[in-house]
Amino acid sequence: MTFEEFVALRLGALLRYATVVTWDPHLAEDVTQEVLVRAQQRWGRIAALDSPEAYVKRMVVNEFLSWRRRRAARPVSRESLEAAAGSVPDHGTSWGERDAMWRLIATLPARQRAAVALRFYEDMSYDEIADALGCRAVTARSHVSRALLTLREQLPAAPILTGEK
Repeated sequence: MTFEEFVALRLGALLRYATVVTWDPHLAEDVTQEVLVRAQQRWGRIAALDSPEAYVKRMVVNEFLSWRRRRAARPVSRESLEAAAGSVPDHGTSWGERDAMWRLIATLPARQRAAVALRFYEDMSYDEIADALGCRAVTARSHVSRALLTLREQLPAAPILTGEK
């Protein structure tokens, strides 16, 4: 498969994946663009791998984590969250709960957000998450566990879920 064919087939999926990992659709576009530029230069080697898409996804995670290190940590804006959640208007409690969860997840540290995205969006095992994040499986499990603990602690306090304004 040529690089152009790969991009034509998988660009949408890569952008969705990057959006879930970064929780910011604008940053996801930047990260994906950087990764594809580097992947094009190395496509001969990447295409020869058993799973070129998995390799490119790993590049997305690595690029996001290094992007975070290069830039000062900045909070994720509400507009970014709404764009990541989609352009569907908020109808009903389930959408309000979803929005509250997006906001809570956006407060997690970058590695924890990435681990949660890989575990629950990509349905990866802890070994696969560890491989994607460049750490041990026990560390990946710890990232997910700490993220879930933080979310559980903050979830009852979310105003949208308690009916407060």
